[in-house]
Amino acid sequence: MKLVRVCFAALLAFGLNTSDAAQRHADGFLRKDRRALFPIGSYELPKDDAALRALAEAGVNLVRCHNRADLDRARAAGLLGWMPVSLAQGAAQDSGLRALVESVADHPALAVWEGPDEIVWNFTAYSGLFRSGVYKSPDEWWQQTPLAVERSEAEAARILPRYRDGVRLVRRLDRQRRPLWLNEAAGSDLKFVREFLVGLDITGCDIYPIHDTNRRPWIVADYTERYKQVGQGRPVWMVLQGFSWHELDPPKDATLVYPSFVESRLMAWAALAHGAKGILYWGTEFVPKESPFRQSLLALTSQLAALQPFLVAKDEVGVKVNLIETEGRPKEGSRGVSVVVRRTGREWLIALVNEDNHAHMGVEVTGLKRLEGRTLAVLYDTETATVKKQGFITRLRPLEVKAFATSRNWESVRRVGRDFR
Repeated sequence: MKLVRVCFAALLAFGLNTSDAAQRHADGFLRKDRRALFPIGSYELPKDDAALRALAEAGVNLVRCHNRADLDRARAAGLLGWMPVSLAQGAAQDSGLRALVESVADHPALAVWEGPDEIVWNFTAYSGLFRSGVYKSPDEWWQQTPLAVERSEAEAARILPRYRDGVRLVRRLDRQRRPLWLNEAAGSDLKFVREFLVGLDITGCDIYPIHDTNRRPWIVADYTERYKQVGQGRPVWMVLQGFSWHELDPPKDATLVYPSFVESRLMAWAALAHGAKGILYWGTEFVPKESPFRQSLLALTSQLAALQPFLVAKDEVGVKVNLIETEGRPKEGSRGVSVVVRRTGREWLIALVNEDNHAHMGVEVTGLKRLEGRTLAVLYDTETATVKKQGFITRLRPLEVKAFATSRNWESVRRVGRDFR
């Protein structure tokens, strides 16, 4: 009985140290000048200050930092920073975790702590486990062989106690109780990810679906939904593609394959439409500074940043999208059109996201009683629509996003990069 009471007390103490923060950061947004801010993040922290300012001017508001000097540079550029912390080192005095947290915990630019990247993937499904000889075959994990199962359970049992000690240590040392975020691989194991999320506030995954032989930007929607389930109510941050796969391990005479602006925009809005509370980009450090692709990403982040009041607003309910197809029925395998409906004061945003690689010629939006008679403009386009009988009709090109707004004032002035293909 004494052992049970002690264990319960320990669990209760752990919960009290974390539930507070989880409630405080339940929306997943950043806070700056006491206002909510939708995270638009970059894993790249440019080495020169001019490039860092260019990120900020393009709407990026969060960058990865590794020390106090990085946070100083972020603050000087008007940015917030997140800090990766090696939670699995545990709370021992000589682990290095304590020294790192204490060195930056009082910094005004620090917004978020990040746990070990893809920690579950790395001891379960990581391809390097086969290449290094740990696994006998490349699909060992997916076949759930005794070797893969037993090894993964042993690794989790070895890592988790120190990892949770690390979480508790960060909570104790950080008086501002900043959120803890864990990014995982898109297909990481549900059972283990849930165990590593105990005591953390934000979840999410990275997904980079544009390859030379396979381009499926719409799957960002699926993995956003997956991590909403994985996280059990935690906010989801999605890490999206900021590179060409050939830049990571370039074969001879490789052709770089970047997401087009249309694909990048679709991925971001698919994440938003399916509930993402933050969007970050990984891999831009591999992209040449003057690359047209880099400019296309900055064009996109500037568009998102121009909509900040909508991005932190609640979803408006009651609006529906009906697809009245020319063929009379949906095409086989059709995903359809998702929608984002937000309001800030008297201003409205209705974004239609075509998750299909084919056009939808009859898209009817209904349920707009509060907008009856008002004219909506498609941002960055000449199209307008007047709400009649509580709705309007439009068409969507393959993978197109149409953002209807009650004013064109929500457009970013940045033009360079939008035509990247």
